[in-house]
Amino acid sequence: MNDAPPAPALFGRAEELRGIETFLERARRRGDSLFLYGEPGVGKTRLLDAAAERASARGARVIRATGVQYMADVSYGLLAELLLPLTPGLTALDDVFRDALMAALDMRTGPVPPRLVILNACLTLLRRQAEQGPLLLVVDDLPWADSPSAVALGFVARRLAGSRVGLITAARNDERDHFQRSGLPALQVKPIDEVSSGELLRAAFPGLAPSVRHRLVTEARGNPLALLELPAALTPAQLSGVAVLPDVLPLTRHVKSVFAARVALLPPQTQEALLILAQEGTGDLRVLQRATGAEPALEHLAPAESAKLIKVDLASRQVEFRHPLVRSAVVDSAGEADLRRIHRLLAGLFTDDPERRARHLAEAASGADESVAHPLEQAAHRKLRRGDATGALAALVRAAQFSSAAGDRCRRLAQASYVAAHLTGELGTATRLLAEIRAVGPRPGGSLHSVAAAAYVLINGDGDVETAHTLLVDAIENGDHGYDASRTDLVEALHTLLMMCWFAGREDFWPPLYAAIDRLRPQPPELLLLMSRTLPDAARTSPGERRRLAALIDRQHEWREPHRLVRVHASAIYLDLLGGCRAQSWALVENGRAGGAVRSALSALLHLGLDDFAAGRWEEAERLADEGLALAEGHGYAFVTWFFHLHKALLAAVRGDPEADRWADELTRVTTARKAHGAARTAHHARALAAAGRGDWEAAYQQASLLSPAGRLAAYTSHALWVALDLVEAALRTGRTAEAEAHARAMREAGLPDLSPRLALFTLAAEALVAPDEEAPALFERAVSAAGAHHWPFDYARVQFLYGERLRRIGDVAEARSHLSTALAIFQRLKATPWANRAGAELRAAGRNHPLPVAGGTGTGSLTAQEVEIAMLAAEGLTNKQIGERLYLSHRTVGTHLYRIFPKLGITSRAALRDALSQSGR
Repeated sequence: MNDAPPAPALFGRAEELRGIETFLERARRRGDSLFLYGEPGVGKTRLLDAAAERASARGARVIRATGVQYMADVSYGLLAELLLPLTPGLTALDDVFRDALMAALDMRTGPVPPRLVILNACLTLLRRQAEQGPLLLVVDDLPWADSPSAVALGFVARRLAGSRVGLITAARNDERDHFQRSGLPALQVKPIDEVSSGELLRAAFPGLAPSVRHRLVTEARGNPLALLELPAALTPAQLSGVAVLPDVLPLTRHVKSVFAARVALLPPQTQEALLILAQEGTGDLRVLQRATGAEPALEHLAPAESAKLIKVDLASRQVEFRHPLVRSAVVDSAGEADLRRIHRLLAGLFTDDPERRARHLAEAASGADESVAHPLEQAAHRKLRRGDATGALAALVRAAQFSSAAGDRCRRLAQASYVAAHLTGELGTATRLLAEIRAVGPRPGGSLHSVAAAAYVLINGDGDVETAHTLLVDAIENGDHGYDASRTDLVEALHTLLMMCWFAGREDFWPPLYAAIDRLRPQPPELLLLMSRTLPDAARTSPGERRRLAALIDRQHEWREPHRLVRVHASAIYLDLLGGCRAQSWALVENGRAGGAVRSALSALLHLGLDDFAAGRWEEAERLADEGLALAEGHGYAFVTWFFHLHKALLAAVRGDPEADRWADELTRVTTARKAHGAARTAHHARALAAAGRGDWEAAYQQASLLSPAGRLAAYTSHALWVALDLVEAALRTGRTAEAEAHARAMREAGLPDLSPRLALFTLAAEALVAPDEEAPALFERAVSAAGAHHWPFDYARVQFLYGERLRRIGDVAEARSHLSTALAIFQRLKATPWANRAGAELRAAGRNHPLPVAGGTGTGSLTAQEVEIAMLAAEGLTNKQIGERLYLSHRTVGTHLYRIFPKLGITSRAALRDALSQSGR
């Protein structure tokens, strides 16, 4: 690959294009000029192209010219290029102007007339030509224009008002020319942002590995030329992520010729100083001084600073290459021997920094060397511990390349393949690394890391969960690990096996996992032990295990490893502890967005979405589901898309959106195709909710029962806990009283109230539903009054609705209105339309024809849905701060609402709220 393909489109240029559109409109109507400026390669020419294309599309005549270095001494050379297409119009000028232009453009012999005559003749010709239609002049590389032409263009640019002539020019930052731009309209073309940089790379180089794309985005610093040229100089193996990228990225021949020529003009000592800075990478002036051993390092840098190749900041002791391609040009200009010499020098300086030392040792090495491979492997482990999965992957691949023994090479490649598949989101890279292991010799089953990586590749490709499970069990049971709990590869394989068991949803898959965990010595890792209990079978988790998990969650800020954090959060799902994991989940998402641990970010998006759904942040949940779906599809994680199909299905179900069934069907298709029947069963949750919302209780019962039959909580089916209340309600509404009572009893016997406040809410509500009329109100009251019940607004509102519905049926209409109004207010805020409609109908049955006035009502007692909810919470004794925490409002906002509520209800204190709400039918 020698030449970069042309950029397929303009990315990240919305602001600049708006400025150009404004200029073109002004020029078309009354004449105008615009000067574009920016660093080399930033995209000025592409914007000139866009201006020309848009003007031409609107009927303007477009004439282009470009300053060329070898023509810089030809007087009026660039002006002649611009005016040549207009020469037929010379006949319309008076003799003085016509002769002046013909002489200036070398169309006749004789003395050149005074410059002012030529300039006025030029302006007159342009104005006359524009009378026939708009005219746009486009001039690129203005600094290379000859001096007379540059002066003429500056003269014209200031005198276009009242014409239909536009002049748009472009030049690099800080370049001197004779174009008098002072006071003229100008537009700085800045580097594009990271998102746009990524989009440009995806369009121009669609096969780039994510980690390579992230590195290129970082190195290019938003410069489009760098974004297109840097990957064009890489090999296919480097582009795909199989081969490690060099410390300093190479340049194509074209770009090298541009920048290397400027470097070659510098004194040798300056070139040496730049080479040290380029290979060191951080721009730390103190490192340069240590390497050169003297303060005169600053003197050596002066010529490069004068040539505008670098910027020196003495306050921060930092040196920055002005253009992202200069660093590469410095390295490309040096010989191989000099490069290795500098890296050896830097490795000697960083004896107290093992990671940096390992990197420079690798760059200085010329072949297999275990003294280089071992430090690289250790550096990879340190990177992983602090959350740098992408850096760990690169270091492991390099360590494999420098490995002397085939076994060491395969072991390091296996670790790299696992990191690629399980953390960085590079399934393609993982597949290629696994193929390299096979080519070296040992079968993949010989390494637990490679088998774990193969499992993730399998389930996201054409394989299935059952095959992955078989491979893992075989590798673990026949491995030479001795069940040593300190073996990272063994623990990782067991975690992978755990997930395969959960995905498969087969009881007979679990015994090999638990047998292996029991054999670990001296004892199983705490996180593995807890996750194996809480994630698959939360109903049989003990309160003590929940406390131990809560303790891990409290300590999670101490960790940086993405996979460890994801596992803590996964363990928290069915015990409703995800709220304490949000900060770290967001950190994982941001890391993935920046090109780091993408696969971990997908899990974090799942966890945030589940917590958002339970906590009533449905708009955010929708956004995260869309982001996760796009991220999974973009990285080839076809199986992982089921995470976000579940989110979409649940959100559609509670909103009454008929798309719920389509999303549930897609979830089922993705999972069953891979024999992931445990994951597939989660679709029954969404289908049960959708059926309940439309009042189809038979369907709701059948769907909930498919997760767990009435009367027992199915083993290894934690998701059944989230539909337990749905099953009890649906059973009662379809005349299955015995089944409802049996399931409520099973919930109590399993000790669900001890596992989480949310499960306590479900259990008490289920018991209230099946209780006699004289006992039900007390159980409902305990449910809605329980600590933390408000943290789950949809569930809380459903219980309030069931409470009010029961009260109305036993004749306590006034109290029923209070609970139904609370439920309606929450449903309306959440936009849970089916449930809001049911609550409204129930309120009307309780004697209230207008359940709640619409927002903005003008009546004295008119409360909005949110005001009703705030009033109800205040009436229950909650402080403004507590109300704000539950409704995600500031305490000041809550106070403002109460200030408006009191006069609407005709009261002056919080103490009167409950009576006022009751009297108003709320």
